[in-house]
Amino acid sequence: MDEMDLLKRSSGPVTRSRISRDLAALGLGDGDVVMFHTRMSAIGYVAGGPQTVIGALQDVVGTQGTLMVTCGWNDAPPYDFVTWPQDWQDVLRAEHPAYDPALSEADHNNGRLPEALRRRPGAVRSRHPDASFAALGAAATELMADHPWDDPHGPDSPLARLAAHGGRVLLLGAPLDTMTLLHHAEALAEAPGKRFVDYEQPILVQGQRVWRRFHDIDSEDGAFDYSAVVPEGKEPFGVIVQDMLAAGIGRQGSVGAAESHLFEAAEVIDFGITWMENKLGG
Repeated sequence: MDEMDLLKRSSGPVTRSRISRDLAALGLGDGDVVMFHTRMSAIGYVAGGPQTVIGALQDVVGTQGTLMVTCGWNDAPPYDFVTWPQDWQDVLRAEHPAYDPALSEADHNNGRLPEALRRRPGAVRSRHPDASFAALGAAATELMADHPWDDPHGPDSPLARLAAHGGRVLLLGAPLDTMTLLHHAEALAEAPGKRFVDYEQPILVQGQRVWRRFHDIDSEDGAFDYSAVVPEGKEPFGVIVQDMLAAGIGRQGSVGAAESHLFEAAEVIDFGITWMENKLGG
């Protein structure tokens, strides 16, 4: 979509003040701790790009509020590198750079906003290479501290702390299936057939590069096989969130031209766990 199409769809340039007003009308407020997912193209032509969106969010949550995003690591070694020819593995182990929270780029698949936020002065990024998050604001350090190496989507993860802080989730023009918080529900749900992954990645320990082994739910291909309960061609998280909205959980409104949604983190987790356990036979 070109810039003229974006302008027409959003009735002109989408500015920081307009985004702030729309977010406030949606229900976001002063002091909120909010994890957000954004599809920039859905908003319209945003004057100033990602920094405008971040600035608008800061305007609404204020100095006592906190913004949070999921980052990951764009240049992480692939899980299956251990199946490569041995000489390839040896080279990778010898020279692949370690994950560095200050330098390693956020996963490009998460859009432009996570990278823009994690580079902001004062932003704090968690230490886990594969499942890293970043936060900016009053609760940033507390949310990101000591991200568990194993089960990084489970208890005491940044996702668990988001809920403990009375946090919220904002889908700012983002598809319903981008609800990362549902990985926390997967980690907690007691249902049969839960799938896990074990993998190795290099991290820094006291300034030294060290390869470490990690254990987590399979957040890439799905912690569960949802094929029996999710229609073919549908994304499981999208179906769960749609059911959530149908149950009256979450608010819906427009931010710029983007259909957006605001949820209470604790409600998302409770609904997600119940949905998974009931649908998957827990």
